[in-house]
Amino acid sequence: MIKKILIIFAMLGLFIVFLPLITNFEFSQNLSELASKYVRGSVDELNSQNVVTSVIVTYRGLDTLGEVTVLFLATAGIGFLLKKKNKKSKKRVASEILQTASSFLVALIVLLGVYIFTHGHLTPGGGFQGGVIIATAFLLLLLSDVNMKFNHTILQVVESFSGAFYVVIGIIGLVLTVGFLNSKIIPLGEYGTLFSAGTIPIIYSLIGLKVGSELTNILDTMRGE
Repeated sequence: MIKKILIIFAMLGLFIVFLPLITNFEFSQNLSELASKYVRGSVDELNSQNVVTSVIVTYRGLDTLGEVTVLFLATAGIGFLLKKKNKKSKKRVASEILQTASSFLVALIVLLGVYIFTHGHLTPGGGFQGGVIIATAFLLLLLSDVNMKFNHTILQVVESFSGAFYVVIGIIGLVLTVGFLNSKIIPLGEYGTLFSAGTIPIIYSLIGLKVGSELTNILDTMRGE
């Protein structure tokens, strides 16, 4: 009974929070002053074709750092709560189709994930999307081989290095320029090419590696023994 009451209060609270967004929403065909600055700055200041990437990685870089931190805390919490227990269980043997498909698809999925976060400044996508795709490749490995074991030391090293270097780039941006994660701390390159947009491709690559390693850690921890 108490649980149902709490659920009702939670739903009521969500309704109250989202009600102003619904009642006061006004559709506009013109960009606001801030949005116009982001659109112009994406090309003029950052040399990036993807406006969303420009906003996430540079103009709102501190927010993105917070999102990565939340994901890290979620990973740590799952690792703490889902401790592996030493008890015997009957292991399922994967089908031959799944085993054959995984041997062919895993490399392609990883390659797709890398492509998405290295081209985030040119096309839709980025570090979070690419990292999730890479994690699905490792999930496929777990499903195809129940005896598969990942080296958590390597995963933790990749995760720690990516996060630390991400913060280092942000600090350099604060010291040398104006703003956290300013992409102009290195040459912006030629507009529309892979090596353009300054540090944006580097930052998104670091985010992709961090997200991919963290989600893989979560998947392996949830699998248990």
